[in-house]
Amino acid sequence: MVEIKRLNDFVWEVGGENSPEMNVPIRLYGNMTIKNAIEKDRTLYQAKNATKLPSIVKNMLLMPDAHEGYSFPIGGVAAFDANEGIISPGAIGFDIGCGVRLIKTNLKEKDLRPKLSALMDALFKNVPSGVGSKMQLGFTPKQLEMIATEGVGYIVEEGYGFPGDPERVEEGMHMEGADYSLVSALAKQRGAQQLGTLGAGNHFVEVQKVDRTLNEKIAKLYGLEKDMIVIMLHSGSRGYGHQICSDYIKILFDYQKKHNITPPDPELSYAYINSKEAESYWACMCSAINFAFVNRQIMTHFIRRSFAEVFGKNVEDLDMQLVYDLCHNTAKLEEHNVDGKRMKLYVHRKGATRAFGPGRREVSKIYREYGQPVLIPGSMGTASYVLAGRNESMTETFGSSCHGAGRTMSRHQAIRDIPASKTFGEMKKKNIEIRVRSRKLVSEEAEWAYKDVDEVVRSVEGAKISDIVAKLVPLGVAKG
Repeated sequence: MVEIKRLNDFVWEVGGENSPEMNVPIRLYGNMTIKNAIEKDRTLYQAKNATKLPSIVKNMLLMPDAHEGYSFPIGGVAAFDANEGIISPGAIGFDIGCGVRLIKTNLKEKDLRPKLSALMDALFKNVPSGVGSKMQLGFTPKQLEMIATEGVGYIVEEGYGFPGDPERVEEGMHMEGADYSLVSALAKQRGAQQLGTLGAGNHFVEVQKVDRTLNEKIAKLYGLEKDMIVIMLHSGSRGYGHQICSDYIKILFDYQKKHNITPPDPELSYAYINSKEAESYWACMCSAINFAFVNRQIMTHFIRRSFAEVFGKNVEDLDMQLVYDLCHNTAKLEEHNVDGKRMKLYVHRKGATRAFGPGRREVSKIYREYGQPVLIPGSMGTASYVLAGRNESMTETFGSSCHGAGRTMSRHQAIRDIPASKTFGEMKKKNIEIRVRSRKLVSEEAEWAYKDVDEVVRSVEGAKISDIVAKLVPLGVAKG
């Protein structure tokens, strides 16, 4: 690996003019501690491979939570020219549309504590979790098609949400360009009974408290105040998106063989923008993003119902408004200024969040003045954060930020080195209620298997990518 050059306290560069084997340099965001952690696995090796992809623009980016992934690093961002570039499923991820949403309430901790155990039981029951978890909602094939093409707007009309929810979702009503007819029968079959389910891994429902607000003006705009009880939800497109990714990795292997294309990594398959294969993958990817938004919307419906049951109130009386919902495994067609030139780009974000600054039309009107909300979950038992996009991110990172804490330890190593009892003991010490279906998962998701989320968000703010708005702390956690 070529030398890592320090640009400032929070930005590092790998490669450049003296690295002819790389089409663009790598930009790594993070303080010294973060940089040292990222160097310990194959993250930089995978990022270097990504710099060799055709028509990649300006820099290959690594957010502070970056770590090794399948072919393309998690926490990575790459943009490709919309006329000559490529689409790569590996640079988006298997869990297409995976993301985070935040729901607020008018409750305080004193209201919650006496009922917290009952609430966590209700959430664990009403929001199915675990590998292969299912929910029988009885959607017809036509309804599933509408979900995949019309998204949150459609499912709210079907009774799963508040009228104001869609304007607080990153893509509004839906991601345009979806074509359900191109999705494989196996993907449709896998997804049909998984709407409204959490899944496993690092997905969770977490009851949190706003510990403090660090930017009062923006926190007020987002509807957040100190000591408020909120709910953070992390999940994606489940088997539907996973199967789409699997299908197209195979399809693109065949496409590359047919066209004598040799990718920089055999697993980093891609297709040129105007090819039939790229257009088909894009249509399926858009449908998976819509599926993921709807999945989180349906879970929100049952989260609201759980609160109403436990507190004996109407959901409206609890003021359970959606704050925001965003994805961190996507590709999107966006316009950006690149070295003074306005360009249309396909921006791939894998484990990275869009963090558009003030004034961008893509940001919901209710938040546009101060920039897009950016939701950053920590690891199990640690803090999470709400950030706001900055104008600097638009020129520095194609309007991108981190998506979480980021692993420092593989799942196998975590199972081997961190007993579940250690996490259970730490959660008890912090007075956090936990509901989980697998002790193995407790070890996999232990806080010591992740970077320090405080260091990650400080690095994001130090690099002037996003502003810290509020710090949230967990009171109850439900996982698969």
